[in-house]
Amino acid sequence: MRYSVNVDVALRRGEQWLLIVRGLGEEHAAGALSLVGGTVDAETPGGDVLIDTARREVLEEIGVELDGVRLSYAESTFFSAETGSPVINVVLAGELPDGAEPVIASPEEVADIRWESLPALELDAECPPWTLRSVQQAKAALDGVNAAA
Repeated sequence: MRYSVNVDVALRRGEQWLLIVRGLGEEHAAGALSLVGGTVDAETPGGDVLIDTARREVLEEIGVELDGVRLSYAESTFFSAETGSPVINVVLAGELPDGAEPVIASPEEVADIRWESLPALELDAECPPWTLRSVQQAKAALDGVNAAA
C-alpha cells in the first residue's frame, strides 16, 4: 500500500491563528476551514523534506516566505481521503514573520484567509475537529518551544 504524505502548517501571530478555507475544487475537504498545506512532491530534493514542503506550500498558497522561521513538530495523524487513498498528515507550527501579509496566492486551493483565536475555534461549529485538534497541538508545541527559549 502506498501512502501520500501531507504537511500542514499552523502559523500564529500573537493569539491569532492563520487558517484558510479550502478551494471548492480541492479533492479533499473542499470548502473546509483548514491549515495551509499540501502533499510532499516526489521531486522534492534531499534535505528536510517536511520543512521544505511546508515552506513551499505556504509560499504557493498564501505568498509568505518562511525562510529562517523555526517550524516545530506539532503532530502526525493518518486518514483516508475521500478517494480512499491513505494519507499520513504531519503538522508543523511556527510564528508568522513580522511584516508578512498573507494573500490568496492560489485561488484554486484557497478560497479565503481567516484569522481565529483558539477559543473562537473551539466554539465554531463549522471548524472541522481535525483542524481544531491540529491548532491545539500547534499551540502546545509552540508554547513548549517558547517556554524553553
